[in-house]
Amino acid sequence: MPTQTFKLNGKSVTVDTDDDVRLLWVIRDLLGVTGPKYGCGINVCKACTSHINGKAFNPCSVRVCDVKPDDEVTTIEGLADGDELHPMQQAWIDRDVAQCGYCQPGQIMAAVAKVKQCQAEGRDLDEDAIEEIRNICRCGTYNRIREAIKAGAENM
Repeated sequence: MPTQTFKLNGKSVTVDTDDDVRLLWVIRDLLGVTGPKYGCGINVCKACTSHINGKAFNPCSVRVCDVKPDDEVTTIEGLADGDELHPMQQAWIDRDVAQCGYCQPGQIMAAVAKVKQCQAEGRDLDEDAIEEIRNICRCGTYNRIREAIKAGAENM
């Protein structure tokens, strides 16, 4: 069986698995990191949203062989700085966003990536930018999600 190596939440990891296994299954089932959730498996719901090299991506749609050894994959577990929550995580708590909570890790990771993208492009995080985030929340807490994204962005 092939060996796959990449960085996950700041640490180099190596797994023995077939090349065509989706990265989400490697992260969850082989490495035990369960923040990214399985929702659809076809890059639609975005419950598994994580970062690769600082950009949002959905590991349900990426084969593990397509991730290179120097690629840095970050999940919700790698977002905080030790015991200090990331500003977006804190905003989620402060705005009481979560209802069922299933989509929240992906929502937070998408929001952080969008804020960083806007900052890099020199544009404001406005309603149009927030609208570009396409993560699905089955509970419909979109108003609180938008409020939290704006609050988190102010502290990033």
